[in-house]
Amino acid sequence: MNQAARNPRLAVVAGDGQRAVALNIGEVLSELHDEFPQVTASKIRFLEEKGLLTPQRTSAGYRKYLPDDVGRLRFILGLQRDQYLPLKVIKDYLDAVDRGERPDQLPGGHTLAPRSISEQMTQDLVARTRPVTKAELQGLCGASSELVDDLLAFGMIVPENDRFDEHAQKIAAASAALAAHGIEPRHLRAFRAAADREVGLVERVVAPHMSRGDVASRARAAETAREISDACMALHGALVNGAIAKLDH
Repeated sequence: MNQAARNPRLAVVAGDGQRAVALNIGEVLSELHDEFPQVTASKIRFLEEKGLLTPQRTSAGYRKYLPDDVGRLRFILGLQRDQYLPLKVIKDYLDAVDRGERPDQLPGGHTLAPRSISEQMTQDLVARTRPVTKAELQGLCGASSELVDDLLAFGMIVPENDRFDEHAQKIAAASAALAAHGIEPRHLRAFRAAADREVGLVERVVAPHMSRGDVASRARAAETAREISDACMALHGALVNGAIAKLDH
């Protein structure tokens, strides 16, 4: 048995001619744990199955992940988590980069046209919005204390350990913008009800995947849920914008 078969963590020559240490999948999970604690080996293998990641392999079949592979994983996982982009959109972008093309935009509207995904780019894209206190939420969103209290009272935002996540921050920012036009949180309960109905619809569709219990099935369920959600939001936007367009007539 050769050295590569005995030890999957080897120094190999990367695409730029420099020697880089190849990691096994457990070491990759350790590298990603602080940013993506929920990621599992099954999730990484699922991304490979979908063609978003193609690690090298030893003669014995061990996967070898180079630093570029880890950066690519950060990029994919960051866009899924922070931009809620479906895998197909991310894959289309990565395929274009792999072909040597220079896309005008990254998924999610980021304006950058790299030939390869750099460490700095992935760090910028996956920078997580940290949970904030109520006072910080008000400052970040330009919301008054009364507005935040009303959002809490109507169930529009729900803190966890007295902190508000990035979703609550977006809700508060949108609500503050609407409040400037006289639209109060009590008027927004219909949005909460509609969102709950949409989630219920998504849950019914992905229930067969979720019932299987394995990580790969749950990953497929999450991806399907994102695709359905994107379609629902597109439909909602088209309906509202279509109706508003008639105001000009």
